[in-house]
Order: sequence, then C-alpha cells, then structure tokens
Amino acid sequence: MSVTPAFQTIGIVGLGLIGGSIALAARQRWPESRVIAVDQPGVLDAALRVQMIDIAASDVAALADADLVILAAPVKQNLLLIDQIARVLKPSAVVTDTGSTKRDIVAAAARLPSSVMFVGGHPLGGAAAGGLDHARADLFQDRPWLFTPLTMATKDSEVLERLSAFVSALGATPMVMDVDAHDRCLAFISHLPQLTASALMDVVGAAMGRDGLALAGRGLIDTTRLASSPPAIWADIAASNADQIGPALDLLIAKLQELRRDLDTGEALQQTFARAVRWREDILTRG
Repeated sequence: MSVTPAFQTIGIVGLGLIGGSIALAARQRWPESRVIAVDQPGVLDAALRVQMIDIAASDVAALADADLVILAAPVKQNLLLIDQIARVLKPSAVVTDTGSTKRDIVAAAARLPSSVMFVGGHPLGGAAAGGLDHARADLFQDRPWLFTPLTMATKDSEVLERLSAFVSALGATPMVMDVDAHDRCLAFISHLPQLTASALMDVVGAAMGRDGLALAGRGLIDTTRLASSPPAIWADIAASNADQIGPALDLLIAKLQELRRDLDTGEALQQTFARAVRWREDILTRG
C-alpha cells in the first residue's frame, strides 16, 4: 500500500466500465483516499453498496473539494462537463478525461481559464461489455495510459508528472502522445476494429438468424467479441473522430473489395493472410 495517496480526494464523473474500474483500483491502492462519484442514482446506489465510493452526487458541485477530477462519461458528455467542472474546481485541482478521442476535449480545455490544470488522458484498458457491472480493479494492469498535453510548458509538465504517478500506481504504463497522432492511431487500432466487428455480426446475424447462429463456433464468437459494446458510446466516438475513421474504413473496404475480386485465384488472399499472420504475431509477442 502507498503511504500517501497520489491525490487525497478523487472525483469521478461517470461510473461505467472505466470510471468504475478507476474507483476500484484507487480504493485498492489507497484505502485512505476519498472517492466522490457523479452519476445517475441507480449507478451510485450500486457503487455505494460495494463501498466503491465514499460520496455519491448527481451534481458536479460535489467536486469542489476534489484534488483530481476524472471525466469518464461518453465523449460528447465530457465536452459539456468540462465547462461546468471549471466553475467549481479549487485552484489546485487537476482534471483529466478518459475519452477515446482527444482533439475536441483538448481544444475545449484550451479555452478555459489558465487556472484549470487539464491534461487529456486515455487508458487503453477495456472490455467487450461496458457498464459498472463489468468494472474491475485490474483493468489497467500493464496497459498503456495515454496522455495528450496541449503543451509541454512547466505547468503541464508538472501536472503530467502527477498524473503519471497516479496511473502507474493503478498498474498502467503512462505514455505521452500528440493529440492528432492519438486520434489517427486510435482510429485504426480501436475504432476500426469495433465498427468491423459490429458490422460483421450484424451481417451474419441478419443472414443466418437465430437458428443459423446456433451452429456458430469459436471463430465467429471470438471475431465478434467487440460487438457486445454499447452503441451510444461508440456513436459519440465515431462522430468526434469521423475524419480519421472514414479513411480507415475506406482502406478496409478497399481490401475487402480486393479479396472479393480475387476469390477465384486466391493470390491476393494468400498474400493478405501471410501479412496478417506476421502482424498478429507482432501483437502477441509485444503483449
């Protein structure tokens, strides 16, 4: 156990998979720290029952005493919340978020008073299904936690150092990325796979129906694991990163069309499969 919490009072807005997992991990790491959560009554009641949080609130005004505020709501909601949060923060408070796209939230934070100490964040720990019920304390263990500071000025550097210490204590590996690079990278490694899995499951399900799906093996089940993800969250992500996701989808569509034209000869198929095997091995050896 850490003798001194990285932040004595932690405020979390949004107790879904990510926000709930942060609360659990912080509680496990620093039992003496205080966790304030802002969400809907039903979610807060569930969190209180398992002693995940200390204070439940429906209004961001409850975060006035927080040393760290984490915006863990959907992307578009975070954009609305950051202005509200700025009005109640104490001067020394640090603010970050967990959204899968960063340009909009970083730009919004840049328009706030200079007293607001904000650094965009994105933990790359997740699960196929969202919601508080799936939260767990080890979600971020050995996973990257990306930070996208607007600048590397002294103030941002100091805040980044504190946030890096915080997420490291939760088991994550802090990394710094440029905002634009982040959104392009995530379009390929996260957003494209999600859209692909959901589209695949929709096509197969519509064609086969319940009876046909009863014959499905592990191949389809494993390939479409991400199709269990909540659509509302992903609609926000797609809208906020459309200019990066669109070209990624175009490349995938072009590849599928190439394979479609090559079904009789199999030459492109063999080349694609061979490259895919090498890329997947690269992922597995790094993981």
